[in-house]
Amino acid sequence: MFSYDPSILGSLQVVPQSVPEVVRILETIDATCIEADGLKWFNWLYLQVTQAVAAQLAAGRFADSAWMAALDVEFASLYFSAARLSLSGRQPPDCWQVLFAARACAPIARIQFALAGINAHINHDLAEAIVSTCRITNTAPDHDGPHYRDYTALNATLDSLVESAKAALNVRLPGDALPPVSHLEETIAAWNVCAARESAWRNAECVWQLRSMPSLAASFLDVLDGTAAVIGKTLLVPVP
Repeated sequence: MFSYDPSILGSLQVVPQSVPEVVRILETIDATCIEADGLKWFNWLYLQVTQAVAAQLAAGRFADSAWMAALDVEFASLYFSAARLSLSGRQPPDCWQVLFAARACAPIARIQFALAGINAHINHDLAEAIVSTCRITNTAPDHDGPHYRDYTALNATLDSLVESAKAALNVRLPGDALPPVSHLEETIAAWNVCAARESAWRNAECVWQLRSMPSLAASFLDVLDGTAAVIGKTLLVPVP
């Protein structure tokens, strides 16, 4: 769709093993995408989120920093995988394809792309990332455990970043002003990152319980994908 897509695809061939590697890939995508590319604005917000996580890891803010770092890497890898699939002409999860298919749609506001990506990443990917992290660390998604407390400790930071993005990105994709009255204000007001992350943890608990039944676990994730795709389409309705 964009002439530099092969360059982005090249940067996605390296599978990150650490949070700094995740940041470097996000920075590469950010530096490559032009402002008229909707992918830039989700990636821009996600870069800020990951930098905030990195800062809290460095400051020792978590009871189990290794677990939180592993979650960050597993989580980011799902975004990178979806982008790699789409840019190589294959089919990513439907919730991601909604965003990739609309990357150049000028009547859509930058904040819509940012939230559509956050929607796909949290409402679909995050449960899978939590389960993957638990598997590689020999833990379980315990709602009353220290990992859940570390996980929710990020909520205030993430909510602040999303709220700032709602103001900073409230322009059309090319950067021109939005009309004074549109559906967009109500659409973005409905987004709540804390509620979405709580649902993701509970969904992870469900997938964890289904781990001995892979086909059912896959079906559950397919349902999450379908739901997130519908939300993504709603978020990406062009502004008149």
